[in-house]
Amino acid sequence: MTGSAAFAEPSKRSSHARIALVAALALGLIALTAAILLAMGRTPICTCGTIELWHGTVKDSGNSQHLIDWYTPSHIIHGFLFYAGTWAIGRLIGRPLPIGLAFLIALGVEAAWEIAENTNTVIDRYRATNIALDYYGDSVINSVSDILAMAAGFWLARIWPVRLTVLVAVIMELFVGFWIRDNLTLNVIMLIHPVEAINRWQGAL
Repeated sequence: MTGSAAFAEPSKRSSHARIALVAALALGLIALTAAILLAMGRTPICTCGTIELWHGTVKDSGNSQHLIDWYTPSHIIHGFLFYAGTWAIGRLIGRPLPIGLAFLIALGVEAAWEIAENTNTVIDRYRATNIALDYYGDSVINSVSDILAMAAGFWLARIWPVRLTVLVAVIMELFVGFWIRDNLTLNVIMLIHPVEAINRWQGAL
């Protein structure tokens, strides 16, 4: 699933033009997402007035307001999963997707999630659990950082062997789950069908 055989490759003659086009479309999509989030009333940066490279406290109002936090690994794993998903689409239709198109699809899905995640409906859903009592949505800079983390995960999945990608994903899930009692798996479970036992466990942290 990794390497050049997984996706269709452009000819050398057109590769530079296609790379430039994909890069321009990707930047445009990220900028559009940021503009939509601002129009939705999301704050550009943390209301504390600072921008931190790393914010490690989950249960406070600064969570999901800075550049990197405990949920960044979840977005890297999104990239792993979206790479696998676009590869699977190529298998399903009988021909590999161009890698640029696959990347733009992954970027579009992640951008759509960042917008949906910051709607009142989803925010209120998150805040129904103990781990997110102080969560009021992401800052725009955090959402953009999350999208870039997904992009990094996508390209890492492209160059890494499948076993390494899976191993790294498992390690990140286990480490983050142990340290903050939350991770991508628990996040999805509690968003879709909250489990009271998990809620109590997370609240005891």
